[in-house]
Amino acid sequence: MEDDDMSFADTPAEDVNDQYSLETQIQSLQNYLKSVPYECEPPEYMQDRLGEIVGKIVVCAKAQNWHVMTVWDKMLQCWMIMRYPMQKSTRAKLVRLYYELCILPGIEARVVRSWADMLSRLLASKAGKRKLEATDLQLPWKPLWVALQKELWAMKRIQDTSRNILNILLFVAEQCKRYYPGSEVHEMLSTFLPLLTQETILTMVPVITSFLPLTHSNQYLPLIFKLWEAFNSGILDERFLEFAGELSEEYVAGPADDDDAEGGAAWKDIGIWTESQWDVLVSKGLGSMNVPVGITRGSSTTASHADAMANSQSLRIKKTISRQSAFAKILVYSISTDGPVKEPNLDETQSRDANPVQTPGYLAGSKALDTLDRLITSTESFFHPSNSGQWSITLTTFLQRLAAEFASRAQEEQRETCKTPVTRRLTSSMRKRFVKTLRTPALLAMFSKDPMSMGLAQSALRILAMLEPSLIMPDLLERSYSGLEVVNETHRTTAALSMLAGIARPLTTESIWLPGQKHVVPLLELCIPGIDVNDPAKTVFATMFIVAAVQHIKLGDLSIHQSGIPLTDDAGPMEIDDDDTQLPAGVETGMPALSRSEERALTRDSTAGFADWVVALFRRVLALYENLPEEGGRKNTTGGKSEEGVLKSIKNMMDVVCLHLSDQLFDLVLNLVFDYATTNAKSNAVRAFGQLVACLARVKPEKTLSKFMPYCSMQIEEELKHGASSTRTTSTHSVIPSDTTLHWNMAILRGCLGYGGPELLKHKSNIISLIQLLVDKTKNERGYTGTGHLITRVLHTLAGVYPHDSRFVNASEWNDAEFDQDHNLQWGKFYKPQDVEIEWHVPSGPEIDFVLQILDEVATPTLTRIEQLLVRVPSWDNADRNDFCRYVQVVKSIWAGLPTFLKEKNKIVQDHHLYDDTETLDLLITHFDVEAGFTLSDPNDPRYQKVLSCRTQFGKVILSAARALRQRREGEDHIDAVIGVSKAIDVYLLDYGISKSHFDSLQKSYSTARDMNRLWPKQVENSRLVYVKRAQVYHSGRVYMHSLYRSRSALDDELIGELVESSLSPYTRVRRHAQGVLLNVYGIYVRSTRSTLAVLLKALTKGNDPDRMKGALYILGDKGIMSYALADEGFHTQYLVSLLECQHEEKPSIQKLVNSFAYECLMHLHEEVLHTDAYALQTPTIDQALSHLSQEFPSTFIPERQLADALSKAPNRVSKRNSIYEKTISSILEIGLRPNTHWRYEQITARMLYSLIRRDIPLPPSVVEFFLKHSISPQPSIRRNSQRAITKLLAHMKYRAYSKSGHELWTEEWTNPLQVMVTISDPAMFLESLQRPSTPETIYVDKIRTGFVNWSTQITGYRQTDSESSVMPWDVDAIPFLQVIKTTITTSDYYSKLLLLWGQESAKTNSTVELRSENVLYIKSLAKTFETDGLAKLLEVIDPLLFDSDKFKQRAGGEVLTGLFRGSKHWSKNNANQLWQWTMSRLDRIFAQIKPDTLNFWESIFTYILEERDPRRNAPLVDWILGLSLEFNGDSAFDMSKSLTLFTILVDNMGILFNPMADKYVTLLLDNVNTSYAEIRGQLAHLLYTLIKTQWQPYYPSIALLLEACQTSNDPLRIREARYQEKISKVVAQLPKWREERLPPPRVSLSEYDKVGLTLLQWIWVSAYGSQACLMFNYAVPMMPEILRMCDISDNNDLQVYSTAILYVVSAVSPRKEHIDIILEHFVTAIKSSTSWRIRHHALPALIVFFYRNLLYIPSEGVSKVMDVLLDCLADENVEVREMASKVLSGVVRVSQRQSILPLKKRFVSLMRKTRLPAKSDPTYADSLRTLHSAILGLCALIESFPYSVEPWMPPLTELLAPHATDPPPISTTIRKCASEFKKTHQDTWHKDQIAFDEDQLQSLSTMLVGTSYYA
Repeated sequence: MEDDDMSFADTPAEDVNDQYSLETQIQSLQNYLKSVPYECEPPEYMQDRLGEIVGKIVVCAKAQNWHVMTVWDKMLQCWMIMRYPMQKSTRAKLVRLYYELCILPGIEARVVRSWADMLSRLLASKAGKRKLEATDLQLPWKPLWVALQKELWAMKRIQDTSRNILNILLFVAEQCKRYYPGSEVHEMLSTFLPLLTQETILTMVPVITSFLPLTHSNQYLPLIFKLWEAFNSGILDERFLEFAGELSEEYVAGPADDDDAEGGAAWKDIGIWTESQWDVLVSKGLGSMNVPVGITRGSSTTASHADAMANSQSLRIKKTISRQSAFAKILVYSISTDGPVKEPNLDETQSRDANPVQTPGYLAGSKALDTLDRLITSTESFFHPSNSGQWSITLTTFLQRLAAEFASRAQEEQRETCKTPVTRRLTSSMRKRFVKTLRTPALLAMFSKDPMSMGLAQSALRILAMLEPSLIMPDLLERSYSGLEVVNETHRTTAALSMLAGIARPLTTESIWLPGQKHVVPLLELCIPGIDVNDPAKTVFATMFIVAAVQHIKLGDLSIHQSGIPLTDDAGPMEIDDDDTQLPAGVETGMPALSRSEERALTRDSTAGFADWVVALFRRVLALYENLPEEGGRKNTTGGKSEEGVLKSIKNMMDVVCLHLSDQLFDLVLNLVFDYATTNAKSNAVRAFGQLVACLARVKPEKTLSKFMPYCSMQIEEELKHGASSTRTTSTHSVIPSDTTLHWNMAILRGCLGYGGPELLKHKSNIISLIQLLVDKTKNERGYTGTGHLITRVLHTLAGVYPHDSRFVNASEWNDAEFDQDHNLQWGKFYKPQDVEIEWHVPSGPEIDFVLQILDEVATPTLTRIEQLLVRVPSWDNADRNDFCRYVQVVKSIWAGLPTFLKEKNKIVQDHHLYDDTETLDLLITHFDVEAGFTLSDPNDPRYQKVLSCRTQFGKVILSAARALRQRREGEDHIDAVIGVSKAIDVYLLDYGISKSHFDSLQKSYSTARDMNRLWPKQVENSRLVYVKRAQVYHSGRVYMHSLYRSRSALDDELIGELVESSLSPYTRVRRHAQGVLLNVYGIYVRSTRSTLAVLLKALTKGNDPDRMKGALYILGDKGIMSYALADEGFHTQYLVSLLECQHEEKPSIQKLVNSFAYECLMHLHEEVLHTDAYALQTPTIDQALSHLSQEFPSTFIPERQLADALSKAPNRVSKRNSIYEKTISSILEIGLRPNTHWRYEQITARMLYSLIRRDIPLPPSVVEFFLKHSISPQPSIRRNSQRAITKLLAHMKYRAYSKSGHELWTEEWTNPLQVMVTISDPAMFLESLQRPSTPETIYVDKIRTGFVNWSTQITGYRQTDSESSVMPWDVDAIPFLQVIKTTITTSDYYSKLLLLWGQESAKTNSTVELRSENVLYIKSLAKTFETDGLAKLLEVIDPLLFDSDKFKQRAGGEVLTGLFRGSKHWSKNNANQLWQWTMSRLDRIFAQIKPDTLNFWESIFTYILEERDPRRNAPLVDWILGLSLEFNGDSAFDMSKSLTLFTILVDNMGILFNPMADKYVTLLLDNVNTSYAEIRGQLAHLLYTLIKTQWQPYYPSIALLLEACQTSNDPLRIREARYQEKISKVVAQLPKWREERLPPPRVSLSEYDKVGLTLLQWIWVSAYGSQACLMFNYAVPMMPEILRMCDISDNNDLQVYSTAILYVVSAVSPRKEHIDIILEHFVTAIKSSTSWRIRHHALPALIVFFYRNLLYIPSEGVSKVMDVLLDCLADENVEVREMASKVLSGVVRVSQRQSILPLKKRFVSLMRKTRLPAKSDPTYADSLRTLHSAILGLCALIESFPYSVEPWMPPLTELLAPHATDPPPISTTIRKCASEFKKTHQDTWHKDQIAFDEDQLQSLSTMLVGTSYYA
């Protein structure tokens, strides 16, 4: 159970400073303890229990028994669920312990994950729930960083991609970052930044944001923003947005007083951000919205593409981040009064002034709020349901998060503890503006098409309605009424109902919104038609609203009472500010505001409708029941899932409705239901009607019981007398019609007897006689299971502990006469936890006696009958079988109804199943014994003894029944009896306390109810129902403790044994049922799994029935059982061997299971899993953490004997585990080596052995022989596995040889003897030294993972080997091992066999032949280890392959060559030269015969050889590549392409070392941009991008200088430097001249202009899709005019496509601020000055995208320019341009220029009136037509800029446009298009919109559409 799921909402509001001080926690605990009906443990007792649990954890940690420790971690969680306070110091020290545990080396990932989970629970780091502050705990970050480093850059040969430790450690860092000292920030940056390069950016940024504490942000924020600006990456956007959100929230109050001067974040221009930082944040936030502006071409950003190109290593870091949530936080927590207030403009006041003055200022005086307003305005149209798409969920999530964050902040600022200065807090005007801003989009989205978006929008509206009800509620009610009244649009109806359910609180509570209550009854009345069996969804939503509304009110008629409170008296407890009443309630919709007394009077009058409504509701429900499908099917359900869902929701609704009925209405309803019950018996509504009666019984059990009991019992007796249920059956079947009345009355009785224990006593004799009668007489399955349910209900009612009454007020208030007369004043009342009075049902003495009587008179005789039947099992007939099933059902049902009646005493465990030499009995877990309200808990009480013996008797009888039935195998007939026994065993073993699923559902129900009413997470007050549910969850949590970790008595063991046998039954039904029960039993009884594993494994051996095997496999294959068995020292080997021995069974289904489970168990064989059990490393940090923790408890909290015992057994455990490991290896190997083992099993064997390889224990040579033999297996999968195994073995051997200790081996901190640390004092000199030719003293530096913004002080280098022989200091163990491999590869024809297999054609049919990295790694490992041994032979084999015409053989040769070069890194100079000479003599030939179909893998070969190697190691190859001639205009494109490809590979891999030569090559490339070949152009563009990217190294000598530059310099990362600007400008300057000289078609593509243009465009394109896109702007912006001109080229499609695409890409990558004006200017100039209409046509849509993406940066002058251009284009000669301009204008007006509407309208109207169309023959006709068209397009653009509303200026336009609807095209088509678009977007709201038009205007609109009026 999640500790966090339990509410923390009971923290008193006046917790002055320390929210989690001990007193506060104790006060909170008291509220919990007070809520349950029994005495709980005092805190001192629980503190001792905590000491015991921690003591066990300490013992386990000292003995390094990690698996047992994780079990005690669970016990610590159990302790935390009890909500007792923990001292801060204890919590801090526990966190420290788990933190140190998480970074232990060589521990399996699952264990680390459970520790990380425990750490996060202890910290409870969710917002507002933090248990520790930075002052309580400080953690060291370095050890975690050291542990993380080996995960970030894993060793290739031993890397396991399935391990997820990396993300777990990053999670730990994020949880703990606020506990890292702020003084360490500089040290962190000095550690992380040198490692940040262009290649590692995606790895290092998550590390930086996970580690950096939130203090001292002024040190690192400038740097973060500069990095963010410099890289184009979605991952960076997510991480930095999230980080900025955390900072905004953390420092909303400004720098804290107790921070040192450096610590906090000061306020700047907007919140804690500067103007420029704010611009970046908003631009990134806007980019995250994914809205398809202007044109949907391509994605809205190129960032995700850039990320996808990154190396796979960095993409292993995964985290789900909600950008919307982060962006909402940034906006909300930056709102404060930080500017002048903007005067309301025409947007608000609808001023008719033609030239409105734009006043400077911000919305409500807040810049952030103003930004939000512009953002919402610009995206508003995408919220409408008709404009939905993948962006809908993004936008509605953003809305919902905005509302939630705002509410949280607003509530926080009303608390006394709020630290935000008053001047920085939210004001009421901000709140109103905020709500108004979000209102329109939320109202649009509430009818969204997808349920997710609809739910999010409605959630936002719910919060907004609580913030400002007067602004939201009138609109919502209007939509709700229209939605409920409309008949033919079910979607609107369901949306309205679900919305109403969300706003039920403001609707019913006068203190929130005064005019709400009078709407309750009318809305409830409109809901009734929603209950409809044919529309399940609508029914569920209707019931949801009824539940939501009724749970806050009393259903009673007030109109008949005189109010006890004077209507004029506004004082009293329910009062709130007068301000609320005086708000212009519903001014928007023109409703008059009524006074409080008038509102109350209206509400009182409306309640007269309750009686009619309740009757109508019940009748509607009964009508629905009548129309249900018949009950039936295997589970006897009514219809399918949807019908079951409907019935469940109706039951919940009726529950709530009945609870809140007044006495008069209750009596009315009771009579109505009774009349129906006595005059009907519907077979299809038996269960449903029973539930309805139960709802009544729950409220007034006495009345209901006395009404129904006599009638029902009489009917039942009557029916049974006449033979109902007398046909004997034992399996589910369709109901017999004549039994319907019996079942009907039984169901009613079940409902009556479900509540009110004391009331049942009055009918005691009647109930018992009725049960006895039913037990005797119900003989068919439906009858006797119904009897069983009845018995269970009765016993639960008598013996259960449950809360009575969940009404909305306490019972004392409900029964108060005053309340009855004025209950409307209390509607929607909220309580504090301490004020809730909960009434519980706790069994009384007489009720216990009644239960004992049932046991005596029903259970005991029935058990006796079963025993009598068991005597004669062999001679059973059908009647006996039927009797047996019936009686078992009865006794099972009795005990199913008593799960908390008897508290188990400590059992005598016959066999603990301990391994005495390695395990300690005291560390075996037991259940957590807490008070839980068990009825009988004293073993000395005679009643206890009686019940216990009765229960034990039940167990024994069931056991003998199971045995008897197992011996009789009479086939199918016995199945029902056997399943009955399994079910009974299930009840005996598991129906104790509460099951996990039941507990989870209670928790879920509580958290849902709590969150529905909560405005923010720290809200203390909630409805009474929520606190009743909370008390129930707390009580259930205590009961649940008893259901966990139960011990086994001898009887339990025998029953579990029987379950195992049933799980292996030949009958599938029996097997399946028993397996389900057995797996649950395993999860609850301690060591039950270990006690039965032997039987299950034995069932797999030869000679067993296939069904028995299958049964065993299903249990053994369960994930939990598999991991348990493989972690158990007694079964580890046996489990694996048993699986491998299954090949004797040929049945395909069994083989399939074996194969799948054998594959799944590999993850449990990982070396770290095996090492966790046999852990022998020193753990000084753990010991230190343990000694600190021990100081928190008395010295006796660790029992010395236990500790000594555990420590003495630890070495045994380790040595035993290691010997088991060796035994496992030899057992598996023995099977693998058998001559008759099937190849599939050889494959499994190879896989298992591969997984079992450990770095700390060498394997015997026989294993190596096995792998060597199979490394040339014809089966590719076996071969691959064996090669991987040899690679891994050789790597481990090397690591063992290098490591001085086990710690070094596991932390991978060993050093190679040749390794040298090179100190970098001057990077320039260091780089220069790497360019010098090699000498014997040269130190080679292979990997330069530093030097981008700063250099590390040291870097790893390797010296050369002096001697000819190997420098490996091999272990003694390794020698025989190496000898085996050496012999094989040097003497036999091993390599020729291997290469014959490698050279075979692959089975896959894909066309590309790719290099196989595992083959390269294999040869590399052999070459590393054996150097030149066998080399001559190998080269001899590959020589012919390299030149073979078969590409597969050629690839095999290439793989070997690559492996040799990679492995020759530490060969002696002579040996390496030998290899180089051999290769270089063949290289020209190899190069010459590379063909297009082999180029792919040869590229990979060269890349592999050059990658991460000092170029001097590969000097011959580097020189050879540099010597290739780079041709661009030769004869063969492919030959040129080959040279360029190799050259690009070289540049890419040399990286920074190529820079000295870069200038020369850039010049060469720019001289050849005019190449005629398309593929060469692509490569040239790519090479140019690579060269420019590699040269970008903005290095700083120290971190301090870098940080300073980020604060002071405009361009610290030098992204504005364009090194080749001059050269590129020269080329661009030539373009206009070349444009004039273009060749005519068809040779146009050979023109210089086209060739150069395409190369440059491709270069910009490639750059924009890389992560360094910012570098491209320096070159692309000056080229913009020419790019725009290229759009006009109609005879070269490529050029046109690329140039248009580039225009969009410019918007997809966020340009730098200084470029925005320039780019805009280029667009404007191009459009204005161009003579070609095509340029204008292409540039306009690109302009709107650019305008939108950079909306918030474009100054007003820029906007004016854009508007001028658009107005010019409206009058363009070309009609396409005019139409495009109209489209763009409507977009621009919509997103930013609403204040220009009236002046624009005036302009267009006057132009239209001025222009008259002359006759067609008139010479001015064309001009006049164009002018008139431009005016009409302008007006249409204005209409389309408000697609979902009707502004006051719109209707008059229809009268102006209608007369032109018959004008010649294009005028008529424009008007018609505009009208039909208007019709489409206003369809949903037309009933309301049409009010804005008068009769004539509607007629005009109809004319515009042409033909008859659509709206008439």
